[in-house]
Amino acid sequence: MWTLQNAKNSFSALVDAALAGTPQEVTRRGKPAVVVLSASEYHELLSEAQRSRGSFVDHLLTFPAEDIERAQVRPRSAEF
Repeated sequence: MWTLQNAKNSFSALVDAALAGTPQEVTRRGKPAVVVLSASEYHELLSEAQRSRGSFVDHLLTFPAEDIERAQVRPRSAEF
């Protein structure tokens, strides 16, 4: 794990470690901030996520519309 200051000072080493296949975590003010990983790992993760994600239409069709109780509200008068 790298502090932000150390990551700035040794950015080349951080990138080399990420390219070697080990994602590098960087903290800011003692809290996890970012992870640096190789572009190939990033694109692999992205394509896996896109493959496992269903379509928006499928998501809408699985909505449990029958299970939701609707409020019985009467419209108010719109006269001025």
